[in-house]
Amino acid sequence: MIRLTELSLPLGHPPEALRAAIVQRLGIDAAELLEFKVFKRSYDARKKNTEITFVYILDLTLRDEAAVLARFADDPQVRPAPDTTYHPVAQAPAGFTERPLIIGFGPCGLFAALLLAQMGFKPIVLERGKDVRRRTKDTWALWRKRRLTPESNVQFGEGGAGLFSDGKLYSQIKDPKFYGRKVMAEFVKAGAPEEILYVSKPHIGTFRLTGVVAAMRQEIRALGGEVRFESRVTDFLIEDGRIAGVVLEDGQTLVSRYVVLALGHSSRDTFRQLHERGVYMEAKPFSIGFRIEHPQSLIDTARLGKYAGHPDLGAADYKLVHHAGNGRAVYSFCMCPGGTVVAATSEPGRVVTNGMSQYSRNERNANAGIVVGISPEQDFPGGPLSGVELQERLESQAYRLGGEDYSAPAQLVGDFLAGRPSAQLGEVLPSYKPGVHLCDLAPALPDYAIEAIREALPAFGRQIRGFDREDAVLTGVETRTSSPLRITRDPGTLQSLNTRGLYPAGEGAGYAGGILSAGVDGIRVAEALAQAMLADRQEAC
Repeated sequence: MIRLTELSLPLGHPPEALRAAIVQRLGIDAAELLEFKVFKRSYDARKKNTEITFVYILDLTLRDEAAVLARFADDPQVRPAPDTTYHPVAQAPAGFTERPLIIGFGPCGLFAALLLAQMGFKPIVLERGKDVRRRTKDTWALWRKRRLTPESNVQFGEGGAGLFSDGKLYSQIKDPKFYGRKVMAEFVKAGAPEEILYVSKPHIGTFRLTGVVAAMRQEIRALGGEVRFESRVTDFLIEDGRIAGVVLEDGQTLVSRYVVLALGHSSRDTFRQLHERGVYMEAKPFSIGFRIEHPQSLIDTARLGKYAGHPDLGAADYKLVHHAGNGRAVYSFCMCPGGTVVAATSEPGRVVTNGMSQYSRNERNANAGIVVGISPEQDFPGGPLSGVELQERLESQAYRLGGEDYSAPAQLVGDFLAGRPSAQLGEVLPSYKPGVHLCDLAPALPDYAIEAIREALPAFGRQIRGFDREDAVLTGVETRTSSPLRITRDPGTLQSLNTRGLYPAGEGAGYAGGILSAGVDGIRVAEALAQAMLADRQEAC
């Protein structure tokens, strides 16, 4: 198979034009091209007011591939295609009875469990929240009725925090073994649209993702694995520096020498329990800020010019960064085209925001986090849990500023820049449910963050016309951008530095930042654990 890159065609081209373009580019007869698949499709909008083009990466099967490769030996756009097929690294022997535990059933736990089940190791998943159907009802209860269920919400339950998000499936991680392709293929097999395999910025959206996750759970069970909901781990059994099992909230003890910690970034009680048990962890940088909302049409026009609204392009996104004069980096985070701002708290008396889009991305507003990077050395010294404590203080303050009924504090951009409280909305209507309370957002974040964001918004307005429009809405607070700590692991074995058999993984452990990277990390950890189980078994024999 041959990979052909950088093949451009006009927006809206007919399907048959792709085959003709391949034949022309390679200078071959049409009969020589036996088959082709689109590996990746993106678009080039640098000339948005004249022409936007699709750019393809294609995998081809030719009648005489050797001859074509020889003829294009000096052309970097024509090369042998890499093998992106997933190859399992282990298989459980017949009669193998020892079972690994997986704590958490977000993207990382989901893929760790799926891979271990596919390799025959019959994992047991312990998820503190509920299945997707019941979890969705509980989440809507907060949004519509201001009724929070602490163990079943945007953060906790089947699918993890990524379930109630844009469902973005792209990442900038290095992936030499194409584990990301495995993640995508499993999603498609479970019912996700096939286009996620090739579009440049794939996403599924919450409503579709719920069905996909449920189908993958069924596969895990069909392969001999278990998925136990409402099973919160309250203690860890550690003997002579090795994990020996866990204790559940109902008092049950599960014995295992192999445990995957696929915690979400909001598992604060579990972080504290691990810290008490002496599991090594350290504070790490994360970011804090607000959500900002604009009309999606404004973003489409700024990014796509005369092609705004074209059905082949969908809702436009953006990515912005500004280095403020006080030394802080301000950047857009988790941009959700045609989406909504959602209530994402998991604890009573606190307010947290996040962004979400459905597959259609056809809501009125665009939203994104506008966040400021912070670090333990500079901003929250004091130990591994100091970042967690900062998050808790800011979220409690947001609850007070919002009126103590789970409304979120909000302010118009013009008032925020002028340093005055907002009294009424303009044309941009906030999408946050259960509602917003207009106020002054300055007390919601540390002074250095407010200063940096006030400097960044006009700078962003110079990049995207209207970004700093006076009636754009800021909603607070965005504090759970990533885990505030890292449960550090050995880079070779992927086990905890001081607790053998314990595999910290995914976003909560500080090793991922989104659905795709968390899924990839789940695969990596599952492979490492499976190989360790077999090696330990062989040594015991």
